[in-house]
Amino acid sequence: MQSMNEQPPSLATDLHRLLQARLKAESGWLPFDRFMALALYAPGAGYYSARQRPIGRMPSGGSDFVTAPVLSAYFGQTLATSVHQALQHTGTSEVMEFGAGDGSLALQLLDSLGDSVQSYAIVEVSAHLREQQKKTLNLLLHKVQWLETLPEQINAVVIGNEVLDAMPVKLLHRLDTVWHERGVVWDPVTAKYNWLDRPTDLRPPCEIEGSHDYLCEIHPQAEAFMHSLCERLKSGAAFFIDYGFPEHEYYHVQRHMGTLMCHHAHRSDADPLSDIGRKDITAHVNFTAMALSAQDAGLHCLGYTSQGHFLINSGLLALLENVSVPERQQVQLLIQDHEMGELFKVLAIGPGEAWEPMGFVQGDRSNRL
Repeated sequence: MQSMNEQPPSLATDLHRLLQARLKAESGWLPFDRFMALALYAPGAGYYSARQRPIGRMPSGGSDFVTAPVLSAYFGQTLATSVHQALQHTGTSEVMEFGAGDGSLALQLLDSLGDSVQSYAIVEVSAHLREQQKKTLNLLLHKVQWLETLPEQINAVVIGNEVLDAMPVKLLHRLDTVWHERGVVWDPVTAKYNWLDRPTDLRPPCEIEGSHDYLCEIHPQAEAFMHSLCERLKSGAAFFIDYGFPEHEYYHVQRHMGTLMCHHAHRSDADPLSDIGRKDITAHVNFTAMALSAQDAGLHCLGYTSQGHFLINSGLLALLENVSVPERQQVQLLIQDHEMGELFKVLAIGPGEAWEPMGFVQGDRSNRL
């Protein structure tokens, strides 16, 4: 029996037909970023367009992965302390969240911030997730609005938790010392999608030592998004939380297989060409590129550190004084180095004069970007 949370075969067929049409229009070869965009966001058929419950704690509920605010409400409550400081420091009263998931983080922030937030804007591409968000926030709908596009001018504290990693990336492959762009083709003999590399003038943002074969991602869409957002951000600040590295770590000579990863039923694999539309596709974030895009738009990098440092600096430990042992164990997953605490990073940017948000008072790594 088809699970209510599983994508029905008809949608997978619709996505396949759309991919076939796009391949035909592109002479049989589709750059990976365009393939990834269709697999995730094709209207009515892509993963985020058709998947009803991608986010949750356990696969038994039909979810594919868990995010920090779903793991523990103390994530949002702690983040709210830094958001409140940013609202006060910048004289703003609106929060804008990109990719709000099931609405858990918005609920945690709104409950914690109270009257200091007059409005909460959500930019969400998934219709299914928008419906989940409305259910989660049903008692706070008078404060929440959903946006389809970026406003021309933004005066708000912006939040992006696990947003940048889901933006389509280009794949570059150095093969026999020659750089290629990796794309997707259809093999009618095997009836499967396969890789095909083509020589390209594209390059990673830094030199990769050695002459060995090397696969990596570049992030033109995320960089363009960051630049566009920063051009519009006139007052306030932005906090982006995601897994990733600064450039010198991202393109380390030993990271020769890239960071592309897929998620389904709380399991990970590195094959985006199988089960297309039924699983998430992500890549780690190059935080140096994000910071440079913000600076190119005239904004400051206000801080960069690990999620563990950021949450502790923002007062997490004080919130845990009277919590139960099981709750404390869940929170530990957010800050421990071998869990989310070190893998996830926080980047803050802002217009106007530079200032130091509380989340970066200890352990700021901006000098490593």
